[in-house]
Amino acid sequence: MFKNECRLLVTVFCTVFLSTCAIAQQKPAWQIQSGTITTRWADQVKPSNVLSEYPRPQLVRNKWINLNGLWEYAITPKTSDVPNAYDGSILVPYPVESALSGIKKFLKPEELLWYRRSFKNPTTRSGERVLLHFGAVDFESTIFLNGKQLMVHIGGYQHFTVDITDHLKIGRNELIVKVWDPTDAGPNPHGKQVLIPQGIMYTPSSGIWQTVWMEVVPESYIQALKIIPDVDKQSVSLEVAISKGEATFSDDFSNDLNTEADLSDYSINIEVKKGNSVVSRCAAPAGKPIIVQVKNPHLWSPDDPFLYDLRLQLVKKGKVVEEIGSYFGMRKIAVQKDERGIDRIFLNNKYIYNLGTLDQGFWPDGLYTAPTDEALKFDIIAAKAMGFNTIRKHIKIEPDRWYYHADKLGMLIWQDMVNPGNDTKEGRDEFEKENKINIAQLYNHPSIVTWVLFNEKWGQYDQERLTKWMKEYDPTRLVNGHSGEMLYVNDQLRSLSPNAWMAADMTDVHSYPFPRIAPYQPGKAMVLGEFGGIGVPVEGHLWDDLVAGWGYDGVVTPPMMQQQYTAMVDSLKILESLGLSASIYTQPFDVESEQNGLMTYDRAIIKLPVATLRNIHSKVWQVTGNYAVATSEFSARVADTINRDYAARLEEYKSGKNDSASLRSLTIMALKYKDKANVTKFSAEYINKLKNPYLENNLSFIEKVTTKKTDPGFTILEKSVALVGYDNIPRSITAKMEMLIFDNEVKGILNESPDWIQVEEIIRKHQPLEGELIRGLCVINYLNATVAGQKNATKNLVEAATRYDDRYHSGNYNAWAWLLFEKTKERRELEKAIEWSQKAINQETDQARKAASMDTYANLLYKLGNKTEALEWQEKAVAASRGDQEIKANYEKMKRGEPTWPNVN
Repeated sequence: MFKNECRLLVTVFCTVFLSTCAIAQQKPAWQIQSGTITTRWADQVKPSNVLSEYPRPQLVRNKWINLNGLWEYAITPKTSDVPNAYDGSILVPYPVESALSGIKKFLKPEELLWYRRSFKNPTTRSGERVLLHFGAVDFESTIFLNGKQLMVHIGGYQHFTVDITDHLKIGRNELIVKVWDPTDAGPNPHGKQVLIPQGIMYTPSSGIWQTVWMEVVPESYIQALKIIPDVDKQSVSLEVAISKGEATFSDDFSNDLNTEADLSDYSINIEVKKGNSVVSRCAAPAGKPIIVQVKNPHLWSPDDPFLYDLRLQLVKKGKVVEEIGSYFGMRKIAVQKDERGIDRIFLNNKYIYNLGTLDQGFWPDGLYTAPTDEALKFDIIAAKAMGFNTIRKHIKIEPDRWYYHADKLGMLIWQDMVNPGNDTKEGRDEFEKENKINIAQLYNHPSIVTWVLFNEKWGQYDQERLTKWMKEYDPTRLVNGHSGEMLYVNDQLRSLSPNAWMAADMTDVHSYPFPRIAPYQPGKAMVLGEFGGIGVPVEGHLWDDLVAGWGYDGVVTPPMMQQQYTAMVDSLKILESLGLSASIYTQPFDVESEQNGLMTYDRAIIKLPVATLRNIHSKVWQVTGNYAVATSEFSARVADTINRDYAARLEEYKSGKNDSASLRSLTIMALKYKDKANVTKFSAEYINKLKNPYLENNLSFIEKVTTKKTDPGFTILEKSVALVGYDNIPRSITAKMEMLIFDNEVKGILNESPDWIQVEEIIRKHQPLEGELIRGLCVINYLNATVAGQKNATKNLVEAATRYDDRYHSGNYNAWAWLLFEKTKERRELEKAIEWSQKAINQETDQARKAASMDTYANLLYKLGNKTEALEWQEKAVAASRGDQEIKANYEKMKRGEPTWPNVN
């Protein structure tokens, strides 16, 4: 009986254990990665329904297939071929660095990102074509279908299309996309993405970041459409590009729409509708611009964003073969003189002050990609609810649907070009190529009224030529050739530009924090391209609560913000009366480490009520007539109190409020007030409550508050390296650990006769840490000891530096060699210094530093008694130094046979 009971217990235990293991091993195919704040829309993201809206509202067909969803992914070295195995699943189209992708990994310039998925061959009729569309892939993408490379597309913000008809097979088809994205380390326009996000630069968005989709089209079909409204002539001009069935591999917009192909068999039927009423019908030959009359046009404006529906039929030999839907708005933008003779911005021949905000288009959960279409639309609704009538889309091109929402809601858009990647011919050529595609891609949106060429001299070159080109390529819009070419911060001019705004339609100045007017130039509107930046951090809604709050004028509370913002708008009113035509406030939403948004990064909290903001703004320009209808979907909680008094928080803690959120907040406040005892106390309590301390944001917090090897956080950091692997842990964490190991275990044995074997044993004990920072700190210890003249210091410096990896200290060779030259007379040590100075000479590319290294080398030779060779090298040093008096003086001393070194005891 006892044996049977034991056997039963063992069976039950094994069953439970094995089922638990199975559950643990059954990882979900996708889940949002934790460690950052998320928006309210993140919970709506499901692999089965990702950005399901038709992605191209201005050229609509009914028959399309959405390829968003789960794909396989792999990250490999840049030299790799198509991988045989993949690393897991990624949710397309969220960037690989984003939480919503399910991956949240940085892609390095020396790596490739691979995507793979299969799809069923779409059902087609004879002659029909299957087009594969990519909204945007950052930056260089290579498309493979069923093992065959079809095309390479370069450009991180532009649509492109592949005709895959001739490469499909019956049943399942394999699609592979290879991506290389150097972010800010290549020739590619990249906006504010950087490999190491900091300050006003943010996390990269690599890979597929807009919708991937297929559609079936007739053998002959409408490939692209250009719509040019003319308010004064009460007409609209249409240019229609037609594909006659040949396979196409293009970016859709790279070439002008008129074609020299024979289109004599084709015509276009056009119908313009106003609601249910037909305004105009006509038929015209294909291949030439078509003028359609729109009498007594209903004009588009932020007050009344009316859009005409447009239907086009492609007719071949009298038979309709294709029909598409589109829309347009009748609006005109220009610089004209007001009744006082001041050049201002006019919309539809009426003055309109462009009251705007600087929208950067970043999301905490999706980075470049909004979680949902509702979220994408929300950002425009929010700006409208605050009382703005203008958005400056800052150094980013959005998906078509963002501009569609701007068209529908009534928002004026200033569209920035994405700044050049680097100052090379390759970088400039790519910038100009992409600018042309950007304008063509966005041309039909009535909301876009201004193109912005350059921002604050980022990559600026050939400004007059490029501004003139932009005005010629699109004469229907204003061109801001350089926003912030003149930049003031706290009344200090940071960039002087004597020939500013050449050929542009406006003069533009940036002024932080308080507004100022741009200089007057005849025929140009005066605008304030950026100002403001009031920092208001909201606890619980920060990208990183360990980063100090930031704004252009420090950080304040919401009541203080209201006072400052009101004063700024009062200043705008005065400047507007003097001729200012536009102002752009920085910014609508916090972005990563910046807390200078009117709303938090997660779009959950608005720092001032929208009614208050609208009331303040109405001093400059009245709210739009449609704001109530357009903003009915807006919702956000209002920030009332922020960062309550530290003493009050301590009293709450004493009364028993010690939940995780409160303890984390108390720890951060204790750090702010340099209350070391409570930092240790509160952080320890918080860490002990963590359910998963190995999440990225938890590890960052633990790294920040761990100051001793005996702190509870150190053990967690050490385990994290073992669990995740050294290469996958942020360098800030491993560096902190090595610093603590040095302080607690190594520093105490660095005496006049250190036990170097013991130092290496300590390093080995803490593997997989590399220990190079520990070795580097040993070098610093003996550098300081050498400067102080301590016994055996130079000998120990040589020993410590010899153990330190060349990769980490190559730039220090000359300084170390000179220090030994001055501080020692031991031949072995001086010979080591000669070795270092030789390396410095070979590595230096800067002429002045190379001359200094030659000087060190010559002086060491001279001190060792090799006067002839020393003089030869000192002559080289004098020639390379271009007049350095100290180097020249050393040369003269050598010639006279005098010591060039101080007396060494």
